[in-house]
Amino acid sequence: MRRHTAVWTGLTTALAGALAVSPALPAQARTDTASVVRIQSGQVRGTAHTGYRAFNGIPYAAPPVGALRWAAPRPAASWTGVRDATRTASPCPQPAGEVPGGSTNEDCLYLNVTTPSKPTGLPRKPVVLWVHGGGFTTGAGSSYDPHRMAVSGDVVVVTVNYRLGTLGFLGNARLPGSGTFGLADQHAALRWVRANIGAFGGDPGNVTLAGQSAGAFSVCAQLASPSAAGLFHRAIIESGACTGRPEHPFAPSAAPRSTTDQAGVKLATRVGCGHASDVVACLRRVKVSRLLAAQAVDQQPSYGTPLLPEDPGAALAAGRIHRVPVLIGNNHDEGSAWSAGIIEAGTSITPATWPDVAKTFIPDPTRAEEVVHTYPVTETDGGPVFGAVIGDSNFACPTLRTGSLLATRTPVWRYEFADPHAPRPSPATPPFPLGATHAAELTYLFDLGGKPRDMTPDQKRLAATMIDYWIRFARTGNPNGSDTPHWRRSTVQSLAPDRIGPTYPSPSHHCALWSTMP
Repeated sequence: MRRHTAVWTGLTTALAGALAVSPALPAQARTDTASVVRIQSGQVRGTAHTGYRAFNGIPYAAPPVGALRWAAPRPAASWTGVRDATRTASPCPQPAGEVPGGSTNEDCLYLNVTTPSKPTGLPRKPVVLWVHGGGFTTGAGSSYDPHRMAVSGDVVVVTVNYRLGTLGFLGNARLPGSGTFGLADQHAALRWVRANIGAFGGDPGNVTLAGQSAGAFSVCAQLASPSAAGLFHRAIIESGACTGRPEHPFAPSAAPRSTTDQAGVKLATRVGCGHASDVVACLRRVKVSRLLAAQAVDQQPSYGTPLLPEDPGAALAAGRIHRVPVLIGNNHDEGSAWSAGIIEAGTSITPATWPDVAKTFIPDPTRAEEVVHTYPVTETDGGPVFGAVIGDSNFACPTLRTGSLLATRTPVWRYEFADPHAPRPSPATPPFPLGATHAAELTYLFDLGGKPRDMTPDQKRLAATMIDYWIRFARTGNPNGSDTPHWRRSTVQSLAPDRIGPTYPSPSHHCALWSTMP
């Protein structure tokens, strides 16, 4: 499949309303002496809420500015007195979208800690470190309010910013750490958790690394990264299979070092540094706004590097991964948001146009004919059918394969989120119902942008069940409990308001076709 970069941009714009960062301090928040915590760098003062405390904008690494642009993260400086941690810090540089107006502030390596108000003595609480999605180009940890998870699960949740776009994943043959600076930031955040989370009541010996979309691909990369050994003890992978490939247009997985180095050469040329005697020094003088304007829409971490020696999919197939329990899954209608974006951009999908549309994304005519035959289009369902092609090829079927490979190495729990009436990721009305599209499960776990979504009583019960599953997995490596439907490791657990139970796999996915697709 060839890449369709404008569609990714459209999806991130569509998600912006749901995830928009809101730094305002909630009205019910208050500060008090119980909201002051001492960590290695100094004291921080957070805010107390009903049932939980929030500590926002804590630096976990030095600002990656000047000579530290495109350098491994350095320790954050210490401070005297009590640092204000009542407001979130700047997101990392990115174009406008999830972050209104975007950001050009490189001083962005901060994290947020949400911890229950209950006593923080022994036993210490499990820790979940959340890595946000956004195609490795957009997003912020502060978009995800995890207080429901922290309170109901009695866990400590950390959300984190990491360098994005060309500032996080620039490839350059002469640059140490090339293509993996954003992943290195995630390592630094995990090391910060190991050193400091005990002050918030968390257990540094029970850390779950979790993420969605690009955050899920990040978790895959960390599973295959030798230098991440011992930094986390369980993994949650939402809508981002470890066997995804960067040549697929909707899966920003890892790319070979040669690919990112070539992209780095093109970027240097675009910003006037292509013929500089010291290209990196020249690039470090370029304004962030110019870098953002020149960077490619698609970004991936590099493999063939010290941090990520091989493709995560190859490492998984060979068993060269960290053997930690994994919870992994996808949404039933992952591709519908992309299909809707393509239609809104002017593409018509009808029985007459479907063969040509399929060939646009699958250049091999024979394989394109197979897809058209397997996924027939009528006059009324072109958008959903194309969404099924995108979802099956890039998410559902690679996730199924990833889960099967993982299950030969470590305990694995698999799910499919399948609420056909999940709250839409954007208030805009799409050209057809999106169902359980990409990112639809997030609102069941978090208050996105600090705002809860309207849900039916059945959806609220599903959200509570999902949080219970996720938190039990973080606590013990097994999502099961006496008050939730049993989750069998041998099947995929369907998660829908009217049905929580096993399916293997969903019959609507055509994974036999995609397993033979090059």
